[in-house]
Amino acid sequence: MSKIKASLTERRYLVTFAFVTSLFMLWGIAHAMSDVLNKHFQNVLQVSKAQSGLIQLSVFGAYAIMSIPAGLFMKRFGYKAGVLFGLALFASGTFLFVPAANAESFGMFRLALFILGCGMATLETVAHPFAAALGSQETSDQRLNLSQSFNAVGTIIGPAIGSYFLLRASGNEGNDLGSVKSLYVSIGIAISVVAVLFSFIQVPNLEVAHHGTESDTMEEETPLWKQKHFIWAVVAQFFNVAAQAGTWSFFINYGHDVMGFSDEQAANYMIVFMAMMALGRFVGTFLMKFIAPNKLLGIFATGSIIACLVVAQAWGWISYSALMMINFFFSIMFPTIFSLGLKSLGKHTQQGASFISMGVVGGAFFPLLMGLVANQNVAQAYYLPIICYLVIAVFAFRLYKIKK
Repeated sequence: MSKIKASLTERRYLVTFAFVTSLFMLWGIAHAMSDVLNKHFQNVLQVSKAQSGLIQLSVFGAYAIMSIPAGLFMKRFGYKAGVLFGLALFASGTFLFVPAANAESFGMFRLALFILGCGMATLETVAHPFAAALGSQETSDQRLNLSQSFNAVGTIIGPAIGSYFLLRASGNEGNDLGSVKSLYVSIGIAISVVAVLFSFIQVPNLEVAHHGTESDTMEEETPLWKQKHFIWAVVAQFFNVAAQAGTWSFFINYGHDVMGFSDEQAANYMIVFMAMMALGRFVGTFLMKFIAPNKLLGIFATGSIIACLVVAQAWGWISYSALMMINFFFSIMFPTIFSLGLKSLGKHTQQGASFISMGVVGGAFFPLLMGLVANQNVAQAYYLPIICYLVIAVFAFRLYKIKK
C-alpha cells in the first residue's frame, strides 16, 4: 500500500502559520538593514570596516545571551507568550535608536542593536519550532523553508528601505542621523501593531503536534548532548550564520571598492542580492519534493564554495555575479540545518531549538575577521567563508544522520 504524503500544514493551523511566517519577514528586514547600517556608520560616524563589524557583534552576540532564556521562557509559558515577549524586546530596541541618534554615539547604537537582537533571538528561538509544530514532522523541512522564503522577502525590503532613507540621506545631507532615528521609530511602531494583532490570535494546543511520532520514544529519553545529529546541527548553524553575516556585511563595500559603485548603487544591488536568496528558498522548497533535504543542503554548500573562490578573484562582473549566487545557495541553509537538527528530539524540541538558535552567535565574530582582511582587500576577505561552507557540506552529507 502506498503511503499518503503529508500535507504542508492543516486547515486549523493556517491563520497561525501565516502570522508566524510574517515574523520571519520582520527579522529579515531588520537583519538586512543592519548591513546597510554598516556602511552608513562608516560614512557618518567615521568608523572603519572592522569597527563597523561590531554592529553584527551586537546583534548576533545577543543570540548567545538570549537564546537559552528564550527557550526556557517558551517552555514555561508557550509559543504565543514567547512571540509577544520577542516582539516587545524587538520594538524596545528600535525605540532606543532615538537617544542613540541624539547622542551621536556608536556605543549607544550598539546597545540599541543588542536589545533589538535579543528580540530577534527570542523570535527565532520560538518561531522555528512553532512553524515546525504546525503540521506533520514529515513536512517540517518544507514548512520551515517556506516560512524562511518570506524571511528572504524581508531581506529584499530591508536594503531597499535602508538605501533610500539612510545611504541616500547621508549622500545628500552629510552627517545625518535623523533619518536613522525616524526610520527605526517607524519600524518600532509597526512591530507594536503586529504584537497587538497577534495577541488576539487563538493558538491551537501544540504540545503533541511536533513531538508525537511512533519512533520518538527512544529519542525522548536520550539527553540532547548525546544526540549527535543535533550537536552537529548547532555547529553547522554556527558556521552557516558566520558565513552569512560576513558575506552580507561587506557586500556594499565590495560593490564600492571592486565594482566602483556609489554607496547608494551598491545598496540597490543588494536588493537583487537578497532577491536571489528569496528565489533560492522558493526553488529549494520545490526541489525538496524530489531531493532529500540533506542532499540539497550539501549541493548548495558546494555551490557556495565555488562561488566564494570566484568572488575572491575580483574578476569584475563575473565575480559580482558569483557573489549574487552565494545568496542563492545560502537560501535553504538556515531552515534546513534547523529542521534536520530538530528531527526526532521529541520532548526536547523546544530546548533544542534554543541551542540551535544560539549557534547564530557565529555571526557575531566572523564579520570582525572578514573586516580585518577587507580593510586591505575586500575581495580576498571572501576566501574566509569557504571554511564555513566546508563544515556545512560535511554535516549535510555525513553528520545529519540520527543515530539510534
